[in-house]
Amino acid sequence: MLGFGGLAKRLFGSSNERYVKSLGAVVARINALEPQISALSDDALKGQTDKLKAELAAGKTLDDILPEAFATVREAAKRTLGQRHYDVQLVGGIVLHRGEIAEMRTGEGKTQMATLAVYLNALAGKGVHVVTVNDYLAARDANWMGQIYKFLGMTVGVIVPNIDDATRREAYASDITYGTNNEFGFDFLRDNMKYSREQMVQRPFNFAVVDEVDSVLIDEARTPLIISGPTDDKSEMYMIVDAMVKTLVPEDYEVDEKQKSVILTEDGTEKAERALSAAGILEGENLYDFENTQAVHHLNQALRANVIYRRDTDYIVRNDKVTIIDEFTGRMMDGRRWSDGLHQAVEAKEGVQIQPENQTLASITFQNYFRMYPKLGGMTGTAATEASEFFDIYKLNVVVIPTNQPVQRKDVDDEFYKDAEQKYKAIVKTIRESSARNQPILVGTVSIEKSEMLSEFLKKEGVEHVVLNARFHEQEAHIVEQAGRLGAVTIATNMAGRGTDIQLGGNFDARVSRELGDLPEGPEREAAVARIKAEVQAEREAVRAAGGLFVLGTERHESRRIDNQLRGRSGRQGDPGLSRFYLSLDDDLLRIFGQQSMLSRMMNNGLEEGEAIVHPWISKAIETAQKKVEARNYDVRKQLLQYDDVMNDQRKVVYEQRADIMDSDTVGDVVVDMRTETINAMVATHCPPNSYPEQWNIEELDLAVKTTLALPIDVTEWPKEAAIDPEIVVDRLIAAADAAMAEKSAQVPPETWVQIEKNFLLQALDHHWKEHLATLDALRQVIHLRAYAQKTPLNEYKSEAFALFERMLVTVREDVTRMLSHAQFQMEAPALPPMPDFITTHIDPLTGENEAPGSALRRLPPLDMFGSTLPAGALAGAMAATAELTEVDPEDLAEWHRSVPRNALCPCESGKKFKHCHGAM
Repeated sequence: MLGFGGLAKRLFGSSNERYVKSLGAVVARINALEPQISALSDDALKGQTDKLKAELAAGKTLDDILPEAFATVREAAKRTLGQRHYDVQLVGGIVLHRGEIAEMRTGEGKTQMATLAVYLNALAGKGVHVVTVNDYLAARDANWMGQIYKFLGMTVGVIVPNIDDATRREAYASDITYGTNNEFGFDFLRDNMKYSREQMVQRPFNFAVVDEVDSVLIDEARTPLIISGPTDDKSEMYMIVDAMVKTLVPEDYEVDEKQKSVILTEDGTEKAERALSAAGILEGENLYDFENTQAVHHLNQALRANVIYRRDTDYIVRNDKVTIIDEFTGRMMDGRRWSDGLHQAVEAKEGVQIQPENQTLASITFQNYFRMYPKLGGMTGTAATEASEFFDIYKLNVVVIPTNQPVQRKDVDDEFYKDAEQKYKAIVKTIRESSARNQPILVGTVSIEKSEMLSEFLKKEGVEHVVLNARFHEQEAHIVEQAGRLGAVTIATNMAGRGTDIQLGGNFDARVSRELGDLPEGPEREAAVARIKAEVQAEREAVRAAGGLFVLGTERHESRRIDNQLRGRSGRQGDPGLSRFYLSLDDDLLRIFGQQSMLSRMMNNGLEEGEAIVHPWISKAIETAQKKVEARNYDVRKQLLQYDDVMNDQRKVVYEQRADIMDSDTVGDVVVDMRTETINAMVATHCPPNSYPEQWNIEELDLAVKTTLALPIDVTEWPKEAAIDPEIVVDRLIAAADAAMAEKSAQVPPETWVQIEKNFLLQALDHHWKEHLATLDALRQVIHLRAYAQKTPLNEYKSEAFALFERMLVTVREDVTRMLSHAQFQMEAPALPPMPDFITTHIDPLTGENEAPGSALRRLPPLDMFGSTLPAGALAGAMAATAELTEVDPEDLAEWHRSVPRNALCPCESGKKFKHCHGAM
């Protein structure tokens, strides 16, 4: 019997259905404009952009012009791509524009749907970012959908790795910018390490559309983006510890596969202590003494590398390098590295060259990065299972968009076998039968290892097939395009975010491009195109008659979304299709998280060899196991965000201060305030309030004055009557420091002095922010121990982090005062030290605790005597500008260009910098 809720749903539809239905009125208004827009000439259609911009400038809102803008985009798509937006795509476009997530099934045209909301929001002139999951899709979509935008007079940019800042700046200045989540995030972090607005590449955030939003905002959000720099080489330590770990036996440690952790037993600990002590690594005899923290850290990572992380599943080794494999896509993550020493431990395990570790310079989580956009929309084929997380974290509603054609795919119950061998025999038999009746089949596996094992099975059976995994990344698009042809057998490691549709009968456009690429336009090409079109159509009908694409899953993934993404490859646009998963008790998901006792009883209840069982209980048990993993992963992401929120508040303060410093015409007031506060703190430390002069530590105050303020005065000789009140001491020191600084600043032009002050402020802020990040990382590693004292670790972290941040600001103040007080100007620019590399990194989503550094290597500014960073040549140039005029031949302008530094005064005695005078000629 239906409850009231069920009855109401049957009568009135779900809230999602009612919401989608309410958008029908807007769709009707768009469709009503179609005859009028279709009648426009190409030039008139292009003129729609200026017309709509003018309406916005006159006071209309984006919602007011939405129907006409959408109708304009639909007509432009018809004329450029030959594709007309369906009504359901219009609904999805409205959802995106409203800052919500549109869940559309695979093959329904999400990429084209996004053009509606992107064009509308780009009319405001503030820029729109389209975020994709990989560089291939960013470049492909920018070129493909860019045809629509460019036809309508919009500019399109694309951000890919290894392009220079000028190209990035130009791309961000475009109306629409395509790129990956990593590139957008790293550019934000890099911009906040620059030393002038002119060096920054991004504009203020406006609107972003995230493709495969569940992959970007859920899966990859388990780990933050990190920019890091190299530290000391510890290769020998990794090799020694790895050799010791390889001597351990399974009885020496306990493995927790759920948490991906390994813990030594008592016997294992004793064995490790003896081995490490013999190697000279251990101080004393106890492994867990404070002095052996580094040794324990290396030991733990070596254990995880050898016991938990598996070759050809978590990583592959090629070209003497360990390359991470993305758990969700099966792709190689070239250049990315696990951090905290894990990648080095894996390199030691595999005997390849060990790269040095890295130190964090800047970091941000995807959650906090994408929450900076005033408006954010997303699209994917699978978001409903994480709808509550999307709302909790990002305040995004998930709207399920109906399909253009009714779904014809049959999702049959899972088949369950006693062990993996029987399961694979059944899979091979099914593949052979499907191939024999010309039904294309897509086989989904969860790892490269299992892809290749199944491939070996099929080779023995004589079944032709292709394998799509990290080893054949380059052939990916070609393999996916052919997966829908008659009798095709394709084994795929994962199908999440592949970005290419599997079309029954093959991909017509891909065949034309591949087979007729060099054939010029003309009757011969037209005939060939017609022939290919007829062949594809005939093959499509034959595949439909054979039952459409058969999706066969060899294992359940830990996330229901990944299973749904695999299933979604079949049954696009009303095509027939079939999906089924084959499982066994040996599968990782069930072995680690499943209800083994109940399943084991079912298995042993008179089940014959090779016989499968199909039962709703099994599906329920699998779903329960998947929900456990999803809940655990959500907890990991939520905890990451809670801790990063603490840092995020501090990051905002630091980045806002940097922006204020760069934008200010002068920072003299800030420097004076810092100097005054430093003097006040100095006097309060050595001459405490409400104390007698006899209790003051005048000698230490005198030393502090000389080391911090560099003043040539002797405080110890001041008359006692003049030092009765600490305020008198403060006033005297402030007056002396101000006079000394005024004398120093008078030696250089005012604009140069401003630049010097800015550089010192920025370098001190950056240096201490970097140190603060390292301290917070260390604090985060140990704060959980406070739970043993009945304290909440998160609250303790907030309290400690706040105190550390306040101390950091005080240290910045002192450093700026000391550096400016001690600064000496020299005649020529000093030789700059070599600049170290830094690495952009994103923690690997395989675990919730390990980083996956990125590949783009960039140069850091040089380190100065205080260990702080300066923009290359900035301080040196500022100092050079204070020098006397360089002596050169007044008649030889060529010598001026060779000999005079760009920031030095021009030899013509104009008083201007050389680069602004004769150097500009």
